[in-house]
Amino acid sequence: MTPRHDTVLLDVDGTLVDTTYHHALAWARAFRSLHVDVPLWEVHRAIGMGGDKLVAQVAGEEVEDKLGDELRKEWKVQYGPLIDEVVPFEGARELLTEVRRLGWRMTLASSGDPDHVRHYLGLLDLGEQEVEWTSAEDVSSTKPAPDLLQVALDRVGGDRAVLIGDSTWDCRAAVRADLPCVTVRTGGFGAAELLEAGARRVFDSLLEVRAALPELPFGRPHFQPAE
Repeated sequence: MTPRHDTVLLDVDGTLVDTTYHHALAWARAFRSLHVDVPLWEVHRAIGMGGDKLVAQVAGEEVEDKLGDELRKEWKVQYGPLIDEVVPFEGARELLTEVRRLGWRMTLASSGDPDHVRHYLGLLDLGEQEVEWTSAEDVSSTKPAPDLLQVALDRVGGDRAVLIGDSTWDCRAAVRADLPCVTVRTGGFGAAELLEAGARRVFDSLLEVRAALPELPFGRPHFQPAE
């Protein structure tokens, strides 16, 4: 029998807070400002990767070599005015509280900018709950590399974790880390592609994830649609 998990790792952007399309727009504007022609839909498909990987994924290695650092700086500039529009997804706070109530260790396994992660923690309004978290500064290679997940697991002294995320990049990182992953569709990825990327379960919302927590993550991969 597969051992039960003792730790829950949670992605933040697109999973707990509604940022996917804000990031896509900020990246598209950054590319456009430096005269790199990238369709917005292609940018969206890369959201969930760390910024160290996204430029090459969307625009190619040549653009990364010539403009990667400048594009990342411009993305942060473009995202600045948008961050005040970000809100937590319904059920985000309740999910974190339930994870704790069930007795699991918990880390927010984000590959985002540390200033942004701190802002999201304020939005989640966790009160006196102290939550461990990671950012892009904790590793040299972000998702879909597995490094960040191992750092997050080590940070709370966990042994066996499950990742809750929203993108195919979360799934691929989890597969490389040999961890099960369950996902929500809040990042704009379809259920079939999330399952193909390695998700064990796919849900429509965090409310559904919370209700299913006691039985996660093992069992036959499937999609749990909203009723």
